[in-house]
Amino acid sequence: MPKPKTRKKAVYTPPQKSQEVKLSPRWLAPTMVVSWIIGILWIAIYYVAPQAPLFGTLANWNLLIGFVFIIFGVVLSTRWR
Repeated sequence: MPKPKTRKKAVYTPPQKSQEVKLSPRWLAPTMVVSWIIGILWIAIYYVAPQAPLFGTLANWNLLIGFVFIIFGVVLSTRWR
């Protein structure tokens, strides 16, 4: 029975990196959560009281404003470590 060929190349090992732990800034998590809450409350208040002084003049732009706050919170969440 023939002998199997041995591997001539060494198995790839990635270069060693220093194990630095990247931390998020302290303001990131509170800003992210507050942004989500403002966005959800903005949309909820628009649906509950669409004729409120500030909300009535903006009409359907209120949905865009609420979603912008929510999306801003999601973008911040991608930076959180």
